[in-house]
Amino acid sequence: MNKLVVGNLTHRPLRSLISALAVGIEVIMILSIAAIMLGQLNGQKTRTSGIGGDVIAKPGTASNLIGVSGAPASASAEKILEGLPHVQVAAPVYIQLTTASGTLENIYGINYDSFNALRPFVFKEGGPFTSDDDVLVDDVFAAGGKGYHVGDRIPVLGKTFRISGIVEHGRGGRKMLTLAAINGINGTDNRCSTFYVKTEDAPKWQALVKQEIHATDGMQQWDVQTLDEFLSQLTPEKLPAFNIGLRIVIGIAMVIGFLVIFQSMYTAVMERTREIGILKSLGASRGYIVSIVLRESILLACCGIVLGVGITYLLRAILHMKAPMTDFSLTPVWVGYAVVIALVSATLGALYPALKAASKDPIDALSYE
Repeated sequence: MNKLVVGNLTHRPLRSLISALAVGIEVIMILSIAAIMLGQLNGQKTRTSGIGGDVIAKPGTASNLIGVSGAPASASAEKILEGLPHVQVAAPVYIQLTTASGTLENIYGINYDSFNALRPFVFKEGGPFTSDDDVLVDDVFAAGGKGYHVGDRIPVLGKTFRISGIVEHGRGGRKMLTLAAINGINGTDNRCSTFYVKTEDAPKWQALVKQEIHATDGMQQWDVQTLDEFLSQLTPEKLPAFNIGLRIVIGIAMVIGFLVIFQSMYTAVMERTREIGILKSLGASRGYIVSIVLRESILLACCGIVLGVGITYLLRAILHMKAPMTDFSLTPVWVGYAVVIALVSATLGALYPALKAASKDPIDALSYE
């Protein structure tokens, strides 16, 4: 039977190649969109963890998707927070979401001294700001594109800034301005998006610090979370739009796989009507005929899956070299999901042609011209 299955596929090599390629495109669509979307979440989680804050505090109107809510807080609250028991550092940060560079990114506005006190910067080149016209960039951004160095000038939020330092990645944004500079660009006065608070002996005093912030006049309605609580919100389950988008892409990919395999197997069954009649006249059962068609579709799907997974890993390698700032999180779990989805859609697509082939009357099939 296996020789018959392979022979049937190689008899029409172009059609088989196109069918396998379509399944491969299905796999690439699923893995790519999942890798990009999960990469954005995982990248933000990693960079937020690297800031060094133990508690994150912001007005209740701010969103957990930092950067989409503007700057609802006054940066002067830094002194109030630092005056609370068990608080070592309270660093105000203005985070602005932008697509000006062609990619979605958060630009950070910081007070260098307080932000550096959370966890000291590791400089690869250069040093801190020397004026409000300076920008700090991380080594991933500096290495990508043109290969930037200290002294180079880059556009940020519609204005040109001089790179004063290149720091190790993983400290929030890939580009950091002074808090005064980003307020000036946005026409705001000493505002910020959120505060990163470093506590004594974390996590021992985190719960108490949260209570103290909520007990402070004007901060009763603030959203105060430990770092772990905040990071737990950055999951697909907590972001409905994320799952909706992912399901739409997966649904479209499944339809593509289903239709291509359906068309390929249906055409193959019509072309081999006499062959099916001969097999049935020789005693082949309905299950035997169904098995042949399903095996052909599964073999096509397996070839397409190998092709799709291979191209996706190649795409990841290309993005790593050409666009290092793009977070592309390709995980074995999602590779497994893509394989199962492709096999299911291929099997469903072949089911009707298989049943149609099995239901053919051998006498009618033998007389088919």
